[in-house]
Amino acid sequence: MTFLFYFFGVTLIDLAEGFRNHREKIVDLWVDYALSTYTSSKFFKSEQDKFANPVGSNVREAFTQLFDLLSRGEDSKTYKKPLEQFISIRSVQQFTPSQALAPLNAVKHITRDVFKKDKERSHLAEELYDFEFNVDLAVLAGFDIFMGFRERLYQIRINEIRSGNHVLTDSKCPSRLLDDNNMQETITKVTSN
Repeated sequence: MTFLFYFFGVTLIDLAEGFRNHREKIVDLWVDYALSTYTSSKFFKSEQDKFANPVGSNVREAFTQLFDLLSRGEDSKTYKKPLEQFISIRSVQQFTPSQALAPLNAVKHITRDVFKKDKERSHLAEELYDFEFNVDLAVLAGFDIFMGFRERLYQIRINEIRSGNHVLTDSKCPSRLLDDNNMQETITKVTSN
C-alpha cells in the first residue's frame, strides 16, 4: 500500500515508493562504485556474462538482494547471505578490511544523491535515518564476516605449512623455467644431463 502525503498542494511520495522507483538506478550506481575499486574495473563493469565475469555478477546479485533488505528495514540477520556473497570475493583479494567494506557504506551517499536530484522525492533525503542505520549495521556485520573469511584463509595457510603442502603451493611454476632470462640456462641443464 502506497501512502501519498499532501503538503501545500504538492504530492509527497513515501520512502518505500521512492526506493521502488529508484531501486535500479541506486543499485547500478552502487555496483559501479564497488567495481571501480578493482584495477581491472573496466572489464568488470562491461562484461555481462556471469561465467566470464563472476566478480561483477556476484557483486550485482549481492547488492540487489542487500538493497532490498536494507530498504525494507529487514532484520540485520537477513543481511548475512548477500554480505557473504560480496565479501567472500573481496576477502581473498589484496584489500585491507576498510577497502573491502567501503563499497557497502557508499549506498548511503548514492541513495541520498539520487533522491536529492529527483524534485518529487528530494524531501525523502531527510527521511533516510533508518535506512542509513541499517547500512551501518550491514557494514558492522560485514566486518565480522570479512574477518571470519580471513581467519579461515590463514588457518588453511597454517595447515598447508604444517602438512608440508606449502612446498607445492609456494614453489615456482615449472613453466617459469622457460622465461627468456632462464631459457639458455635451462637448455644447457637439460642437454648436459
